[in-house]
Amino acid sequence: MKLIVLACVAAVAVAAPTYDSVSLEVARILTDERTMADDGSSYAFNFDTENGISQQEAGAAITSGSAEGAVAQSGSISFTLPDGQQFEMTYVADDGGFQPESSFLPVAPAFPHEIPQFVLDQIEKARREDEEEARSGPRKSYSSP
Repeated sequence: MKLIVLACVAAVAVAAPTYDSVSLEVARILTDERTMADDGSSYAFNFDTENGISQQEAGAAITSGSAEGAVAQSGSISFTLPDGQQFEMTYVADDGGFQPESSFLPVAPAFPHEIPQFVLDQIEKARREDEEEARSGPRKSYSSP
C-alpha cells in the first residue's frame, strides 16, 4: 500500500509544470508626466513605455448636477497586441457613464426588422392606461378580468 501511495506522489511531482521558461518582461518608462491642481479638483497624466504602451488621461471634479462630487475623465490608451495589431481606444467617463470608442470593441447588430404597428399600438395603449391609473390613484378593489 505504501508503495502505491509513493508511486502516486512521484507521478504527481513528475507531472507538475515547471516555470523556468517563463520570463517576465519589464519595460522601461520613457515618459511619465503627472499634474494635479493644488485644490485636487483636476489632474492629468501621460506615460509611454519602450514596448509601445501609451496612456493619457485628464479628469476634473463635476461641480453641479446629479453627478456632483464625481470625477469626469477622458483619455486614450494604445498598445501592440500579441498578433502585431495596434490597439487604440479613447474614452470619456462622466455623468453619462463610461463611453469607450475603438474599432476593436464589438458593435451590436442592427435590429433585424421593423416593429409591427399592432405591437406599437399595444405599447401606446399600455402607456395611456398607466398614465390614467397614475392620475386616478390606486384601485380600492379589484374585479375579475
